[in-house]
Amino acid sequence: MAAKKKAAIKKAAAKKAPPKAAAKSHPLFDKILIANRGEIACRVIRTCKRLGIKTVAVYSEADADALHVREADEKVLIGPPPSTQSYLLIDKIVEACKKTGAQAVHPGYGFLSEKQEFQKALAEAGIVFIGPAAHAIHAMGDKIESKKLAQKAGVSTVPGWLHALKDADEAVKIANQVGYPVMIKASAGGGGKGMRIAYNDAEAREGFASATNEAKSSFADDRVFIEKYVEEPRHIEIQLIADGKGNCLYLWERECSIQRRHQKVIEEAPSPFLDAKTRKAMGEQAVALAKAVKYKSAGTVEFIVDKNRKFYFLEMNTRLQVEHPVTELITGLDLVELMIRVAAGEKLPLEQKDVKLNGWAVEARLYAEDPFRNFLPSTGRLVKYREPAPGPDVRVDTGVYEGGEISMFYDPMIAKLCSYGKTRIDAIERMRRALDEFYVRGVSHNVPFLAALMAHPRFREGRLTTNFIAEEFQGGFTAAHLPPKDPALLAAVAAVADRIKATRLGVTQDDRVVMLNRQPMNVTVSAGNPGGFTVEADGRQIAVETDWSPGDPLMHATIDKQHVVVQIDALASGWRMINEGGQAEALVLTPRQAELYAKMPIKAAPDTSKFLLSPMPGLLASVAVSEGQEVKAGEALAVVEAMKMENVLRAVRDGTVKTLHAKAGDSLRVDQKIIEFA
Repeated sequence: MAAKKKAAIKKAAAKKAPPKAAAKSHPLFDKILIANRGEIACRVIRTCKRLGIKTVAVYSEADADALHVREADEKVLIGPPPSTQSYLLIDKIVEACKKTGAQAVHPGYGFLSEKQEFQKALAEAGIVFIGPAAHAIHAMGDKIESKKLAQKAGVSTVPGWLHALKDADEAVKIANQVGYPVMIKASAGGGGKGMRIAYNDAEAREGFASATNEAKSSFADDRVFIEKYVEEPRHIEIQLIADGKGNCLYLWERECSIQRRHQKVIEEAPSPFLDAKTRKAMGEQAVALAKAVKYKSAGTVEFIVDKNRKFYFLEMNTRLQVEHPVTELITGLDLVELMIRVAAGEKLPLEQKDVKLNGWAVEARLYAEDPFRNFLPSTGRLVKYREPAPGPDVRVDTGVYEGGEISMFYDPMIAKLCSYGKTRIDAIERMRRALDEFYVRGVSHNVPFLAALMAHPRFREGRLTTNFIAEEFQGGFTAAHLPPKDPALLAAVAAVADRIKATRLGVTQDDRVVMLNRQPMNVTVSAGNPGGFTVEADGRQIAVETDWSPGDPLMHATIDKQHVVVQIDALASGWRMINEGGQAEALVLTPRQAELYAKMPIKAAPDTSKFLLSPMPGLLASVAVSEGQEVKAGEALAVVEAMKMENVLRAVRDGTVKTLHAKAGDSLRVDQKIIEFA
């Protein structure tokens, strides 16, 4: 039986593994430098190791002990922590290539990955850029020019005016020609900046002014244009791979509609919305656009899709995408390997008919941020870090490790968690369990929010738009959005954990009182077969089976025949339990202890209303007030910087500054006092 099980696991793993390398028509590189950091650098290193290619990591002073630096064969320091002084310096990367003898550079995504100047600088130094040619990067990098190219290539584009607007009057004129609602967008934009929606002439005038100003400050380019705003939009993208020799394939689509502030949170492949006809049409148009610019390497064509499955070209990303793992899981292809082979001069080892779509994959982005505090970033040390066990149905791409730091200088991503299943619901259910198995301590993280998304009825039904989060989590994310918990089941888990611990110590007592979030529940635990318990709680009998041992952070249990994973931390007289993002604290007491506990006074929370507290760890960039100064509600008091975010702290009421507890340049911890009011 064991042999059969091993064979089945081996077969499943082989099914998800990348295909064997094709016969080489050109030698691959001996050494590749990765011009990036974090999880994508580790991801590229993993494929290079499998191909027998040596790797070079570049790093800033903040990343001296980073995982990508540890995993690479060689490392080169390129500057101070700010990316403008390290990862974004083209000359430093070129110098590192020459120093180490790297023949090629993989840019990952972000940083220099879509800078044509970087590709040109490498070419001049005789170093191969593992990506498209400079002309393709340039052609697709400008939103206005790329839409013109798309139209010429026969790609469906959003109705609009593909010329830079002269002034607000022209914005109103064009908006009326296109028809409201319209989107005013920065030509050089990205990340949701320089975008405004207008439903009438007044909003068009206001939107033109604000979009122009934001575009100028964000991109040093104030050109804006107008296009029709698609209502109930979905963000669906087509993954491409091309070898520059006339072979260009589409590797199906990814649904990326679950976004917060225009940043993707959940991605999946394929899309639950597309039918075969639409999928084929989108794929073929994406290929047509790529061929129009003689594209080579991996790239992604993004579309906006309306409720009637009409799709319109949005933009093309001339690089590998963050969410590429879901495409790899449903196709069995290694996109990084294909990029390397194409860059080395090889032809693609497959044709369109060879690209299979098997099963479903979902990706969730785990970030060091506090979803209960408006997603403020969290920095610090990963005191505990334990990933779900990898396998054919779970994949984790990360650039961190237990004991490592989440730096304030870069994107706060902890990991990308991917799940795979035969069906969409299979993949979602596996994701829910994997989120429970992801054990992180030391920084705040968004697992509760991701768990709430996976359990949300509308998400599970596939009724998605890019407005999903804004519509379903109005007013912010709270504990009320989490899946409801059965108090009796939580009490049963706590009671069984306590019984196992007591048995190890040679003490057993069947009757207990579980104080679940200070609410008492009488519980009786009786043990049966090894690992089997019967718990009577709240008038119910609950069967629990588990092989959990004290000290293990995860309790895998079968509770009333359902597989459950609970994160469990020991407290002084009980347990802290976390499941599906929700947290509960349970004191497990004898009846007499519970009787005495009920008489203990509840300690009131300290009054912090007279203080301005730091909402996140970060750098106190500036303080705008002095001691004795009177301030008005809404007045800016201080600025805290962390992870590319500048957070302006304002007065919530009128008052007088009594004491400054911190000064500009100080490093702050969360809830540290900055200002005290009289």
